[in-house]
Amino acid sequence: MIEFKHVSKIYNDGTQALDDFTLQVHDAELVTLIGPSGCGKTTTMKMINRLINPTSGDIYINGNNIKNVNIHELRFNIGYVLQEIALFPHMTIEENIAVVPEMKKWKRKRIRDRSHALMEMVGLDPSVYARRMPNELSGGQQQRVGVIRALAADPDIILMDEPFSALDPISREQLQDDIQKLQKQIKKTIVFVTHDMEEALALGDRVCLMKDGKIVQADTPQSLILQPKSQFVKDFIGNRKSPWQAAVDTIAKQLDDNLLHVSEAVEPSSADDEKYYVLHDDSGAYAGMIHAGKRMNIEPLQNNTKLAEASDKLQTSGLDFLPVVKNGYPAGLLGYQDIVSYLKQHAADRSGVADHE
Repeated sequence: MIEFKHVSKIYNDGTQALDDFTLQVHDAELVTLIGPSGCGKTTTMKMINRLINPTSGDIYINGNNIKNVNIHELRFNIGYVLQEIALFPHMTIEENIAVVPEMKKWKRKRIRDRSHALMEMVGLDPSVYARRMPNELSGGQQQRVGVIRALAADPDIILMDEPFSALDPISREQLQDDIQKLQKQIKKTIVFVTHDMEEALALGDRVCLMKDGKIVQADTPQSLILQPKSQFVKDFIGNRKSPWQAAVDTIAKQLDDNLLHVSEAVEPSSADDEKYYVLHDDSGAYAGMIHAGKRMNIEPLQNNTKLAEASDKLQTSGLDFLPVVKNGYPAGLLGYQDIVSYLKQHAADRSGVADHE
């Protein structure tokens, strides 16, 4: 969907914001950009809708070089969410959401139906909120409107520039959950800039860690944590907050033939009593587990479940392992030993950072 090819950006004062930057963002993928201040992450994102133009290199969307695309057409198909929500204060919530669809000359009924459907998706009852003014909403509610306004005209791409950083922790976590739920429904291509490593790991299908205008490592959250490619990556990951806030898919064992990811057609009586079998149906979707000769309809952990919550569920279940799923498909197994190993590693990493400091 989006492809950067050897892109560099040097500003007039000589600052090099990007240096030979090459990255692909796939259809319906959420990629988070993160790194130290001045690493080039916001410049990267703003190049996608040509708010900033590269000094050299090219950017493609669906195979088309964006410098050859009419800038208005380009931006009509890209939603943009900022930290500064910038709702129009003199317009109602419904009117704010309708701005771009009206510019695209949608019919009034279609705009109304779309606005109300989006409001319902983020828990804002249209009968209550549609005619309210922005100053009648909390900060978190206003930011929800900012998100769905970017979605209103059904763009293929959404750009999000530190959209939640000004919110209180509770509102921020709720909006992160909202984005994850929305993405399951809308399946948009999202580039999300953040300075918060927890947020980057929780939201991203892939995380692109940058430094000095270059990609240090672009990888899945799990690979970034378990297989850092440099000391910089290890140190940056190690500076996170409580390990109990980590998402379980960064900790769980990945499924492969050795972890017994098998078809639901397997007979429980033929299974090894000492092992856990994660089952999938004909489409590959999660279909339960087998353990001790019994088929069990175990509710799985979602891949973005925080470790603290997952630990409680594991203890309540009475099992040694719980399955982890992503978008309904088996993604791993989480057990007590995985949790202990992760906490030990986190403690060792933090000790190393403290010694270094």
